[in-house]
Amino acid sequence: MEAASRGKIRVVVAKPGLDGHDRGAKIIARALRDAGMEVIYTGLHQTPEQIAATVIQEDADAVGLSILSGAHMTLVPKVAALLKEQGADEVVLVVGGTIPHERHPAAQGAGGGRGVHAWLADAGDRGFPPRFCVR
Repeated sequence: MEAASRGKIRVVVAKPGLDGHDRGAKIIARALRDAGMEVIYTGLHQTPEQIAATVIQEDADAVGLSILSGAHMTLVPKVAALLKEQGADEVVLVVGGTIPHERHPAAQGAGGGRGVHAWLADAGDRGFPPRFCVR
C-alpha cells in the first residue's frame, strides 16, 4: 500500500550485525518521528532475517540500516534479498553509517542490480517527504 494513501509513513530502523554503536540510528529515528513518521527501532545486534521479519510484520514502507562495523557488503544484500523473497521488494531501503565510497552497496548492485540510490530516488514517488529522498 502506498504510504501517502494510508496516513503515517512506517519506517523500521535497524542495527544489523555485531555493531554496538546506535547513537546515530537513534538520532535518525527521532528525526523521522519529529517529521511525523511512525518509527520502529529494532535495537542492536539484529540478523538480516530478524530485520526482514520486522519489516513484514510491521507493514513498513521503509527500512533504514545503520552499519558502522564494515559488514555492509554482506548485510545489505542479504536484507534486500530477504525482502524480495518475501514480496516486500517495494520497501524503500536506506543505508547509513561508515561506508567507503568505493564499497557503497549501490556501486556493488545491492538487491540484484537495483542499488540503494535507486530505492532512495523513487522514495518521493511513494509519498516520502522530499527532504528524506536523494535524487
